[in-house]
Amino acid sequence: MAKPNIEEVVQQIAQETSTPQETVSRMYEDTFAQYNEGAVIRDYLHVLVAKRVRENLRHSSSSKH
Repeated sequence: MAKPNIEEVVQQIAQETSTPQETVSRMYEDTFAQYNEGAVIRDYLHVLVAKRVRENLRHSSSSKH
């Protein structure tokens, strides 16, 4: 499986969630580190990390309203 361009993924999530790119990048790195630790299969790790970051940002923005 081809590794995605992380910068593009972070930029897309930032646009979708109206969140600063630096914040998304930090969240992505932190989440990736958590998921990568102890992971046996890493093929879909980037997909799972992107999904989790999106969910966390959407949840945090909906709880502010």
